[in-house]
Amino acid sequence: STREVGMEEMIHHSKAANRAVKHSMLIGDMPFGSYKTKALAVNNAKRFIKEAGCDAVKIEWFDRCPEVAEAIVKAGIPLMGHVGLTPQAFNNPKDFKVQGVEAAAAKTIIQNAKALEKKGCFSIVLECIPDKIAEIITHALSIPTIGIGAGVDCDGQVLVTHDLLGLFDRFKPKFVKQYADLNTVILNALKNYRHEVLQGQFPGEDYRFTMKDGEWNKLQ
Repeated sequence: STREVGMEEMIHHSKAANRAVKHSMLIGDMPFGSYKTKALAVNNAKRFIKEAGCDAVKIEWFDRCPEVAEAIVKAGIPLMGHVGLTPQAFNNPKDFKVQGVEAAAAKTIIQNAKALEKKGCFSIVLECIPDKIAEIITHALSIPTIGIGAGVDCDGQVLVTHDLLGLFDRFKPKFVKQYADLNTVILNALKNYRHEVLQGQFPGEDYRFTMKDGEWNKLQ
């Protein structure tokens, strides 16, 4: 669940990311509860810009999303929207399911995306929706769409780093392709380290510091 993460953690994480950014756009993902009203949203969005050095912020769709989005944009803060599956709406990853598989639900997602564009969003994330719906939205909007589990017709793609690298194996969404299995690599490395320590093999001679014989003799 992403709902347990708060503003202080996200500001800290964004600051850390900002120290490494040289060319990319840094977007602060506003956490659950940080944008439920217009005033709160604008204040917290400003923190991402001023304190963390972000270039923009992102919010997930909810009932009052259009008015909150408009307030953030009017405050001069670039805003990315997020429709389809919105992780902050769920406590348990097992509840994450593809959205918009029925015509009525798909129409709502399309309308939500269009509404966010009208309110000034510069880009929209499309998460876990049928590829045909993502294609319709991408062609209907004049702003870029970023897909995660939304097919190849989006303007860009994103995957969570831990999923892409295979660092997390307890939950794997259908749309995640693991390009490596670092979880197994890391686990095996830790097992080997433990074994060598218990057997007295590590640290061996190559990993020790020594004294010259003369100095050792003096000490004795």
